[in-house]
Parts: sequence; C-alpha cells; structure tokens
Amino acid sequence: MVKPPLKNSKCSDQLRLVFLTVFVFYVSLLLLENYFSVTGHHGVTFSIFNMQNDATRKVVVYTNQNNVTSEALDKPNCITENFTENNNVEELVKESPTRNLDPCSGKYIYVHDLPKRFNEDLLKNCHTLSKWTNMCPYVSNLGLGPKVIIDKSKRRVLSEKSWYATNQFTLEIIFHNTMKHYKCLTNDSSLASAVYVPYYAGLDVGQYLWGFNVSVRDSSPKELVKWLGKQPQWKKLWGRDHFFVGGRIGNDFRRKTEEYDDWGSKLMFLPEAKNMSILPIESGGPYGNDFPIPYPTYFHPSKDVEIFQWQEKMRKVKRPYLFTFAGAPRPNSTTSIRNELIKQCQSSRSCKFHYCYGHKDNRNHCDDPVQVMKVFQSSVFCLQPPGDSYTRRSIFDSILAGCVPVFFHPESAYNQYLWHFPRNGSSYSIYIPESDVKKVVLNETLSRVPASEVLAMKEEVIRLIPRIIYSNPRSRLEAFEDAFDIAVKGILGRIEAIRREVNTNVEIFSGLGFVNMNNTSSSSA
Repeated sequence: MVKPPLKNSKCSDQLRLVFLTVFVFYVSLLLLENYFSVTGHHGVTFSIFNMQNDATRKVVVYTNQNNVTSEALDKPNCITENFTENNNVEELVKESPTRNLDPCSGKYIYVHDLPKRFNEDLLKNCHTLSKWTNMCPYVSNLGLGPKVIIDKSKRRVLSEKSWYATNQFTLEIIFHNTMKHYKCLTNDSSLASAVYVPYYAGLDVGQYLWGFNVSVRDSSPKELVKWLGKQPQWKKLWGRDHFFVGGRIGNDFRRKTEEYDDWGSKLMFLPEAKNMSILPIESGGPYGNDFPIPYPTYFHPSKDVEIFQWQEKMRKVKRPYLFTFAGAPRPNSTTSIRNELIKQCQSSRSCKFHYCYGHKDNRNHCDDPVQVMKVFQSSVFCLQPPGDSYTRRSIFDSILAGCVPVFFHPESAYNQYLWHFPRNGSSYSIYIPESDVKKVVLNETLSRVPASEVLAMKEEVIRLIPRIIYSNPRSRLEAFEDAFDIAVKGILGRIEAIRREVNTNVEIFSGLGFVNMNNTSSSSA
C-alpha cells in the first residue's frame, strides 16, 4: 500500500508507529471484549485512556492474567500537529490519511495451489468426464468451448464476435481462469479476505455418476478436505473463509445415503466442507452455505462495447411470437408440466415450439447457440418450467435474448440467484404456479399482460444481461459487472459477515497471547 507523504517528515516514522499501535490495540480490545462476552470468560477488565495532549499517551489493557501496556512516543509536538482535535482512538483510525488508499482493501483473494489431480488432470482426461458427451471440445478455450464462426447466415442472429458453444457444466474452468486475472489476488494469505479453492467438483463427480459406487465418488472430496485441513490458511477460520465453485447443481454434492444407486457425492456433507461456501449453478436446499450463480451462456464479450451493442440489438429485434418453449417432453413423468406446456404451445399460432432433439438426427438442437438464440429472439415470453431439476440453463439463454421468462416454480429463479436477479421477481418475469397450468390458457393469460408492463419487463431483462454473462477470462469489463464480479462481491460479503460473527482475528490475538485459535471448533458456523 502506497502512503502519502506527511507534512512533517521528521515525525513521519513516529506517526506511523502511533497509527499502528493505536489501531491494533483498539481493534484487539473490541474483538477481545466480544470474545469473552461470547465464551463466558469473567474477571476481565478493559481500560482505554483517552489520547489527551500531554507529553505521554498510553493505551493500557488489563486482564486477569496479563498487564499489557503500550506507550505512544513522547513527542507531543509531532502528535499535536496532526491530532490536536482528535481525542479518541476511533477518530484517529477513521481519519488516518493512510486509510482506504488501497483499492483492494477487503477484496484480496488467496488462491490455493491445489494438487493437479483436483483440476488440471481432469482436463487432460477430458474424454472420461461424461458418459454421454465428449467434453474435450468444451473444456477448450479456457472452458468457453469451440468458438462460433460468424458467417453471413449467423450474423442476423448473433453479434460479430465473442460467441462460443459453451457447455453448461464448464463454469468451474471459466471461473478459475477468470480468477487468474482478478485484480486483487494476493500470494500473502494473511492479507486475504477470502480463500478460493479451484477444485473442479462438478467435472470430478460427473465422471462417476453412472456405473460407479459411492466410495469412488467420494474419494476425491475426502482427499481434498484432508489436504485443505493441513494448510495453514485453513486454520485461520477453519475453512469459513474458503469457497469453491460447483459447476453442477447442489444436489450433485449432497448425497444423503451410502446406497449404491443414490445420486452424487457427499462432498458438502463432509464436516470440513460444511464450513466452506459453495457457488453451484443451483442450490441444493436450505443449507446456508449454497449461493447459486448463473449457468454459463454462449456470449463471452471482451469489451463493454460488445454488451452495449448486443443490448441495443435485442431492443430492436422483432418478436413475431407471443411465447415460446424450447425443450423436450417428460413422457415418463407424472409430475412434470412440460407435456401440458408443449400441448398448449403446439395448439397456438402465437407460440413457437423448439424441440431439442430433431427427428432426422440425434443432435441436441438446444446446444446450438444460433438456433437457441434465434427462437428466443422471436418471442416476447419464454416458458421456463423445471427440467431434471428446478433450474435450467435456458433461463439465462432467454434473458440473453431479451425474452421475458415465465416461471412456474419459485425455486427456478426467485429463491436461487439472489445476488444476480432483482428481489422483485415481477419486474423481469411472469409467474404462473404449476398447480394453475392446467386451469389457464397460456395464450390468453400472457396476451392480457398490459403492453406497458411488457415493455418494462423487457427493458429490465435487457438490463440484466451483463449480470448473467461471464466475460472472456482473458479480459475484464470496465463499465459493467458481469456474473463473475457479482459472485466475488457476494462471497466477500458473506465471508466478512462470518468473520464479524465469530469475532476472530488470528494475527492480533495470537500475537497478544489472549486466545489459542487451535482450540476453536471446526464445526459448521
């Protein structure tokens, strides 16, 4: 941190020492007082003498075991020159000329250098990552996947550049590569406000979801937490300042039984992992440490102007259909509303149905950026029912296309992406409860929405575009916060709240000998 020159150069070193002494002892007293009040220790008295303009200023801490005294330097002229009007410690700290000069203060992130088996080696064995899909093309380009070549036929649908055939399960790679260019990285973990664990948890478990027993699925998670527990950074807050990205839904990491056919790994039920925060693409339930972030879309701009241009394009595009549905039926499900939605869509001239699997080939046409964007751009509203889970990647594709999403379950968006979506769901979407689907005619229901409300919702959706996309990891935006920026801001706030709650500052207390942090419980906060 660069400090500005002081007016009196002869006293500058002394003033710095005074600042440091006052700040450290004042903060330590507050934390210590909270600690003893929480833990029930008694017989402790605190006393801070006000900083008057006498020759010697003292900050004294009395405990039942220690008598710790710190005396400010006996240089009244130097002190008085700068602090005659500041007669208490809090004001001294607040008005310190060195405070808040570091733009990364409170934002530093330390990244664990994990053994390669937890990330890089997974990419080297990309052909084993999925039973159903060859993931090798999709893990290329820093996780963005194959670049879409924009020829004349595609230019009407997409913008000129920054489009990729991005797989919905590569978020861990994208996030990790973006973090490598984060402006507030630090190699000094003592400065870090958060610790990032670049474990590709989703890719790891994805390769073992079919045909493997639970011990195989749990092997890497158990090795990971064992490795983390041995690191000095872990013991600072016993993992409460650690976070990782889960590129799959939360339930893929929360297996509840040891039965062979039960789904997923038990990563997030491991005692150590309960202290960490996870950023999945969908929450696994009300566990308190799941913070869902958007699925990756196909658009990864490198410059702000690309977003401005795309937003304007979506404002001007003509939408001949009232609503659309892109997906596939669930013929074997008795609870899914998809069959009813498809039935209503196909019976209405105002609806465009985009079937993901073609009749003439076995390709998934909902993985084609051009076809997906084209159908969503053609409609005012886009139906977003639950699929295999509550959320869908299609939600973010439709927002990217400026299409107002229609939700049928609160867990599809409203209770999920709290950092990225407005709290007022009606500002950007329509909600029709699942129980009402067979009672209403979608065409009539959606056509009755006033034009002014439709226009307002559409504009709000377009405004959300930068918040739900991940920019190219090689570059950073200036005018916008993308999904990565918002996720990092959210996790820093979450961990700072935890730090305040547990009232722990390892450096200060271990230095003063008041608290043995090794006795701190490692159970979930």
